[in-house]
Amino acid sequence: MSLAACAGVVERGDPDRFLAAMSCPPTAREALFPLYAFNVEIARAPHVTEEPMIAEMRLQWWRDALEEISDGKPPRAHEVVGPLAELIRTRDLPVSLLDDAADARRWDIWKDPFEDEAAFEAHIGRTAGHLAWVSALALGADSDQEEAVRDGAYAGGIAAWLQAIPALEARGLKPLPDGRPEAVRALAASALERLKAVPRRLPEPATFALRPAWQAEVLLKQAMADPSRVAAGTLGQSEFRRRGSLALRAARGR
Repeated sequence: MSLAACAGVVERGDPDRFLAAMSCPPTAREALFPLYAFNVEIARAPHVTEEPMIAEMRLQWWRDALEEISDGKPPRAHEVVGPLAELIRTRDLPVSLLDDAADARRWDIWKDPFEDEAAFEAHIGRTAGHLAWVSALALGADSDQEEAVRDGAYAGGIAAWLQAIPALEARGLKPLPDGRPEAVRALAASALERLKAVPRRLPEPATFALRPAWQAEVLLKQAMADPSRVAAGTLGQSEFRRRGSLALRAARGR
C-alpha cells in the first residue's frame, strides 16, 4: 500500500486528474493521489456489474471502510484504503464529505432520472465539489476558500459531465434533467459564470485542488457555441492543446 499504487489507480482510471496532480508539487501529490484514487474506486463501483444489489454492496464496502477509518480502526488491506486512512487521520479530514460522495454514486446504480435541476446540481456538488474541497483541506486550505473552490469544481464537474454524456447514456443513464440544446447551452453558460466568479489568484491549496478543472473554460464555451457536440461526444481539445494548456496554467501558478 503506497502512494505509487494510488497514483497508478488514478493514471489508469482518471487520466485527466492524474495529469493535473502531476502538474502540482510532489508534496501536494501526497495528498491528492489517495483522494483521487478513492474517487476512481467509488466512481467505477456501480459499473463493474449489472446487478444493482452487488453494486450497492461494492459502494457500501467503501462507506464501511470510511467509517472504520473515522472510528480509528486499522485500515482494510487495500492499496487505496491504507494511504487514504493515513491522510484522513494525519490531516483531520471530514470523512462525512467523502461518505456523502460515495453515497451520491448510488445514482449510477439505479438509473433514475434527476428529479429537477436542483437535484442535478446537488449531485455535482456532492461529487466534484466534495472531492475538490476535501483536496483543498488536505493541502491546508482555510474555510474562507470553500466558496471559490466549490464554484471552480462545479464548472469543472459540469464540463467533465458534458464530455461524458454519450458514455453515460450508453449505460442506460439519464444524465441531464433537460437535454434540449437550449438547456445544454444554458447549463454550460451557468457553469462558466461560476468559473468566472473564481478569483484568478488563489492560495496554493485552492489552486492545486482546482487544477483538474483546467479545461473547463474551453469545454464550456464549446458546449455553448454548439450544444450538439455534447450528444456527439466531440467536446475536447487536441492532445497537444490539452497538455499545453495544463503546462501553461501550472507555469503561471493557476
